[in-house]
Amino acid sequence: MDTDNLSQHISKQFNEDLENVREEVLAMGGLVEEQLTKALEALNQHDTELAQEVIDNDDRVNDFEINIDEACVKILAKRQPAASDLRLVSTVLKTITDLERVGDEAEKIARMAVEIAEAKESSPLNGKLHYGALQHLGGLVKNMLHDALDSFARMDTESAVKVAKQDKKADEEYDAISRQLMTYMMEEPRSISQVLDFLWAARALERIGDHAHNICEYIVYLVRGQDVRHLSWDEIHRLVKTRN
Repeated sequence: MDTDNLSQHISKQFNEDLENVREEVLAMGGLVEEQLTKALEALNQHDTELAQEVIDNDDRVNDFEINIDEACVKILAKRQPAASDLRLVSTVLKTITDLERVGDEAEKIARMAVEIAEAKESSPLNGKLHYGALQHLGGLVKNMLHDALDSFARMDTESAVKVAKQDKKADEEYDAISRQLMTYMMEEPRSISQVLDFLWAARALERIGDHAHNICEYIVYLVRGQDVRHLSWDEIHRLVKTRN
């Protein structure tokens, strides 16, 4: 193989390695979305079997993170990527960390679902706690996660900015749920254990919104080459619009 052909072969293999890693991130994201969907359903339906399925599948999420991390390390060691490709590898490594943590939060929700289901009949708050607000927050952050992954797949910075701005709404909904649950605890001290399960589930959902927000920041960094972690989203939006 002459030098030119060897160079083309290496370049083609490098591009394939990068694409494979990107596809693995999206596959991991799909699994994490599925975990979150099932955890929310288990919580809403008091389905302990489905909750246990989520708990058991958390190892699959962890395996994805380990395998993608190893693939990125190999790319860094073998290819010594240039700036734009190096940003992709860096973005992948950060994104899979957030996805793994989303998986952890989904597992927490599943564990809370089991505890809430088991305590439901004997709880002094039986019939008083409503799942509507919690499910609404769950739907919001689930959509944020889905849209963040879609933005990653399309390298769409404008979409990423729109998704990230929804994190404020998620925080507001979490705060409202927290205030309601605190009121329940003051009214009925015997309910504290069950109310805390609800509160931890709500907190896990709020954290998932934060992780989706982080992924959106990584997308802007990847495409624009600028670290935007300490900018407001209005500033980031202006940055994205002016460079189009």
